Amino acid sequence: MKMNISKPIIISGPCAIEDEKTAFLIAEKVMGICNKLNFEYIFKGSYRKANRSSLNSFTGIGDEKALKILGKIRDHFHVKVTTDIHTDEEAAMAAEYVDVLQIPAFLCRQTSLLVAAAKTGKVVNVKKGQFMGPESMKFAKEKIVASGNENVWLTERGTTFGYQDLVVDFRSIPKMKAYDVPVIMDCTHSLQKPNQTIGVTGGDPTMIGTMAKAAVAVGADGLFIETHPDPSLAKSDGANMLPLDQMEELLTSVRKLID
Repeated sequence: MKMNISKPIIISGPCAIEDEKTAFLIAEKVMGICNKLNFEYIFKGSYRKANRSSLNSFTGIGDEKALKILGKIRDHFHVKVTTDIHTDEEAAMAAEYVDVLQIPAFLCRQTSLLVAAAKTGKVVNVKKGQFMGPESMKFAKEKIVASGNENVWLTERGTTFGYQDLVVDFRSIPKMKAYDVPVIMDCTHSLQKPNQTIGVTGGDPTMIGTMAKAAVAVGADGLFIETHPDPSLAKSDGANMLPLDQMEELLTSVRKLID
């Protein structure tokens, strides 16, 4: 049975789980905004960052510790939570703590990973690869549905443009919606500037609002927005995150477009 989506979705949280205090602070703030503006809130936090440019980059505080924080947020705030997985074995482990399993863009064609995620019965949110067109994402959906799970979401997160930038083709949103699945717009990762010579991904967070409003204008069912109280101190992807104190203003402008 498909998860019922009755109102626009906001998937938001830190890029990675850094500690319990920061995660709870973000969850409480964004949940309050979403309740006020009538959005469906899903807390997002990676329990481990497997895809990093540099060996010295932050990867996590430990799988079990981070997953337990996700579980605590779900139980304390009574909200759905999501995290990304990277190997087949992680699917069942993460599914004990979250409601939505996110498949990273680089792994969207990994058949065994999609099948393992599908078999948990959780919603499987597949990010479109930076190297793929929206037409190819129907095959990701088909793999999951054929494995017995109709709870499939697809996420647009930009397409590789040269070596150090991404571009968003907003035609992707209606094209993927044609596969009869909810489509989410990743407003922060689509603004990444990857492959920087310093080994840390850059970004342009000043354009997050533009991405969000353009996405809902063409029919996106939800928005993915990573946020942090102080992105300059975030241990992962701080260069393209929205400062937490700007979240209400942004979502208010989005709600006005929807209404």
